[in-house]
Amino acid sequence: MACKTSSIIATAFIIGVAAAVMAAPSARAQGSGEPTGVWQTQAGDARVKVSKCGGGLCGVIVGLKDPIDPATGKPQVDDKNPNPTLKKRPMIGLTLFSGMQRSGPNKWSGQIYNADDGGTYASSISVSGPETLRVEGCVGALCGGETWTRVGR
Repeated sequence: MACKTSSIIATAFIIGVAAAVMAAPSARAQGSGEPTGVWQTQAGDARVKVSKCGGGLCGVIVGLKDPIDPATGKPQVDDKNPNPTLKKRPMIGLTLFSGMQRSGPNKWSGQIYNADDGGTYASSISVSGPETLRVEGCVGALCGGETWTRVGR
């Protein structure tokens, strides 16, 4: 019986070491806090590519759940923008934020454009895990946010 018990302990030890080794890359990814990659919005209606640009971070819409506007039969445009000259620009390729600057560990701050209402707001993004990005914005004292999910690097 002692041989069987020590065999079970040895097997458990090997499994534990293997699990720790396999978890290490995940822990490194979470610790590194790199927001670059493609993220899906919380509602699942858009995909945004976050990349390094000009000493900061940029976020550009690279895909939409519904790329065609059912009312017009044409590609979705930035029709909520208060500037009439910008209302016809395509949603795919639209920059939501640019020049976000590091403001802490795993956190960047700047401004974000909200295509739902055409407003630009004080904002921050933070990596909250290897597969999650927290996006927050404020208008005065009112703040809100959502969690985006990584869909590609």
